[in-house]
Amino acid sequence: MFGRLLWKLLRSNRGRLAVALVAVISGAAVISALLNLEFDVERKLTQEFRLLGANLVISPGSSMQTNGAASYRSTAPASPSLMSEAAVLPQVKRLRTRDVVASAPYLYIVARTHDTPIVVAGTWLDEARKLEPTWKLEGDAVASRDDAIQCLVGRDVARQFGLAPGGQIELNYLGRSARLNVAGIVDAGGAEDSQVFVNLPVAQKLAELEGQIQFVQLSVSGTATSIGGYAARLTNSLPGYDVRPIRQVTEAEGNLLSRTRLLIVSMVVLILVLTALCVLATMAALAMERRADVGLMKALGGTISRIVGLFLAEVGVLGAAGGLIGCIAGVALSQWMGRRVFGTSITPRWEVFPLTIALMVVVAMTGALPLRRLGRVKPAVILRGE
Repeated sequence: MFGRLLWKLLRSNRGRLAVALVAVISGAAVISALLNLEFDVERKLTQEFRLLGANLVISPGSSMQTNGAASYRSTAPASPSLMSEAAVLPQVKRLRTRDVVASAPYLYIVARTHDTPIVVAGTWLDEARKLEPTWKLEGDAVASRDDAIQCLVGRDVARQFGLAPGGQIELNYLGRSARLNVAGIVDAGGAEDSQVFVNLPVAQKLAELEGQIQFVQLSVSGTATSIGGYAARLTNSLPGYDVRPIRQVTEAEGNLLSRTRLLIVSMVVLILVLTALCVLATMAALAMERRADVGLMKALGGTISRIVGLFLAEVGVLGAAGGLIGCIAGVALSQWMGRRVFGTSITPRWEVFPLTIALMVVVAMTGALPLRRLGRVKPAVILRGE
């Protein structure tokens, strides 16, 4: 009997119930899209920030100050502080986790080509490309860090000396020389355009600094807190060395992530409130229309709890159905938001479905508060037509 009555209620007043259902579906669609974005936003923002390059630097100590990776790349001190490759790199490798996107040591020297001074950066060329994903490369990348005959040259260097992929450049430093093939031309839009990039052993051999490096750069994904935790573990494993996050990158990443999450949570709460108000207005009008039905039910012996429970079940079905339909629409909406904001799709999270449906049921129940007034209806007054 309860089921038959519930079915009758759902079929009657279909116009007003449709308004409430549309409100619930709209709210559920936006909320499920925002929740999908919330669960995936850290990974998406981390991917975007990794385009900025390295966010963690290991250096010999306080003698080499930096406010960012660019200052390292654009300077080549005459007597730089050095550190042992064998003392640092094994620890970096040992502590490397899946959050470390790339890591590479660096050694800078000022060599000469055609009697013109030029900055030479010795590094791991296979990792340097991962550290700098925004580089535009004309030609081929150098895939091996042991390649001693190929190099990458900056755009300005290539223009100055008329170099092209497949050409050659000769580097001279304190009477030692190295002739290298140009594998590719780097267009970085910064100081790197005026540099030549070689594998680390080539720079070490030119400077007679085998086994020596100036600093190590790492690109670590995650929040500012997790990056700081990883830096602390490196500090414990490398006493006497300076391990520091590049604050401009890590703090900006952490602040943007926190603000984005705060915005998403605020929007979810606002939409829940607006959906509840829409359901509330619909149910208030519906309660006035059903006074006669309630009076008849009470005259036939129906209890208040059973009558109110019947109406609440109706609202619960409305919330569950609207939440399910809204979740399906929310998946498509989240895909659209991901492409517009991040240039890639958002991965659907199936745990959003039960969470959104539960929220919609609670919102619908909250909006059904006017139905409690039906418990005060007096059958005698209703039957007299008053």
